[in-house]
Amino acid sequence: MSPAELVERAVTFNVKVLAITDHDTVAGLADAHQTIKEKELPVHLIDGIEISTLWSNKDIHVVGLNVDVNHPELIALIEEQAQRRDSRARKMAERLEKAGYAGAFEGAVALANGGSLTRAHFGKWLVDQGHAKTMQAVFKKFLTRNNIGYVPPDWCSIEEAVKVIHNAGGTAVLAHPGRYNLTAKWIKRLLVAFVEAKGDAMEVALPQQGVQERRVLANYAIDYELQASQGSDFHYPSPWTELGRNLWLPEGVVPVWQEWDLPTFE
Repeated sequence: MSPAELVERAVTFNVKVLAITDHDTVAGLADAHQTIKEKELPVHLIDGIEISTLWSNKDIHVVGLNVDVNHPELIALIEEQAQRRDSRARKMAERLEKAGYAGAFEGAVALANGGSLTRAHFGKWLVDQGHAKTMQAVFKKFLTRNNIGYVPPDWCSIEEAVKVIHNAGGTAVLAHPGRYNLTAKWIKRLLVAFVEAKGDAMEVALPQQGVQERRVLANYAIDYELQASQGSDFHYPSPWTELGRNLWLPEGVVPVWQEWDLPTFE
């Protein structure tokens, strides 16, 4: 789904404030802003990015919100990440094709539609080709550690991501800490590392999430003095995720947008 289509979908689902945080790129933001301006859409767009990082051999994502997309340090990091991502994607495609899944690279590139190539695109292609029924199943079978389509990442550090986000005027948010298959002990270690890196906030609310999980994450945010964010984690339309669905913050947390100067729409 293109950024232009995404902002129109936000209006359809009554989302008034939308952050587009593509993986390691800000390329689609200009088109999104242009669509909002030309069509006078009642949605406020937050310029963002989701930076892939490596921490303790784990792929951890750090979101930058309200970043200056033209900041030279951010541009330089995006270029470095693009080189790393392209190398990893080609290795993933090579492994899949050697295993008999021809056309994996071309298929994933087509689904990325000019955006950053991620494991999700390979997963979607495998599902579309009938090799798995769901994204959850395809990741478990093909795209996680010790499976045929998995290639270890080689990203920047959490510290570098946070530093660049801050230098670009943005807020650094630890994305979906409950989605890394970490034990409570490891989640706490991750939060300590993120706080030491001077991170600002953590994602607390996601659509596919029980009340208890959300409360646990909210308590982490309170304990580690991090602001709280919420996100649809929307990549494309599906029965399980939608823009703005089931998003609310538990009591006691400080919303990441609390001090933002946001417009109001009738």
